[in-house]
Amino acid sequence: MSHANHARGRDAGGNRGGPQSLFRTRAGIRARRTAASHNAVDRGVCDDQRVRTTVLIVDDHQPFRESASALLESEGFAVVGAAADGAAALDAIERLRPEVVLLDIQLPDLDGFAVAERLAAAPDPPQVVLISSREAAAYGPRLTAAPARGFLPKRELSGAALAALVG
Repeated sequence: MSHANHARGRDAGGNRGGPQSLFRTRAGIRARRTAASHNAVDRGVCDDQRVRTTVLIVDDHQPFRESASALLESEGFAVVGAAADGAAALDAIERLRPEVVLLDIQLPDLDGFAVAERLAAAPDPPQVVLISSREAAAYGPRLTAAPARGFLPKRELSGAALAALVG
């Protein structure tokens, strides 16, 4: 093999059909082509490189925010922040731009319904999932009229339950 071919990484056998090879274009310029080899692993969309759904947790109880954050992170969501009341939630949503807001209905200032209504009126709002320690029946028609993807009792929160609502 000549010194020039050796410097380019080509020997007498060449690198024909391998993942990387040199080829000539019509103008005589050499270019590198990269392709997957015959034994490349076909990985699905949901692999380690997947994009995780971002979530903001809004609840006035810090222990719940912490446990919900740990649970959702362990189940594939990216928790980008938390807020303890409606006003802080609106500020955090504007700043962090989460895809999903897990929003407690019972907050010390604005309730979750009011926050959801303000978000729905904004351009490109996040998906809202209302949560509460109370059952859905406690909220009656307000719950079905709310601009939210759905409702989860806090005791039923899981990554699968959240994913089913925000799909």
